[in-house]
Amino acid sequence: MSRTLTTAMRDETTASVVRPVYFVRMVFDSSVLNIWNGIGDLAFGGNTYTGTGDLLSISQITETADIQATGINVSLTGIKTSFIAIAKDQDYQGRALTVSLGAFDASGSLIADPVIVFSGFMDTMTISENGAYSTISISVENKLIAFERSKVRRYTAEDQKIDHPTDKGFEFVTAIVQKDIIWGRPTGPSGGGQGTPGHGSGVNPNYDQY
Repeated sequence: MSRTLTTAMRDETTASVVRPVYFVRMVFDSSVLNIWNGIGDLAFGGNTYTGTGDLLSISQITETADIQATGINVSLTGIKTSFIAIAKDQDYQGRALTVSLGAFDASGSLIADPVIVFSGFMDTMTISENGAYSTISISVENKLIAFERSKVRRYTAEDQKIDHPTDKGFEFVTAIVQKDIIWGRPTGPSGGGQGTPGHGSGVNPNYDQY
């Protein structure tokens, strides 16, 4: 999959020394969790990311030539109690998770702009706790998974009102299902080929014939 890279990021990918960095953004209903695989806080894209160091682990991100929904796994080990509370108390299934890849220059500054390498939805979350630390493991579905899910919708007034409550475009759908619509043929005796001039015979009584 081709992506648009800034000139600085493109040059960095071909440099002899590359200093990569990952950003993970998890969007819950009432909060957002931003983390990165470094130390301290780091600002990126108008958001502040909390550093987790090597405690953040991201499985291999793969892509194929086919349109295939390949997911990933994100693991956090030894994380803060506040992170555990978010994982336990908030709904996470179907919520967005984005992974971005960036890089630092030789002076340690973030190169503009990191590129999104994965975008999907959180599926299942496993929390393991012991006396020393806690680990959260999240399986994430690729956003392409939406193409594999069938949507059960109907061409009815009730179904249309789910998205558009005032729309009456399908109001008479059920009434015309069994309706016999006559098109292009006679409907009765008056439509036959016989009759008085001007009334079915094809002769216009107001037309002067010579």
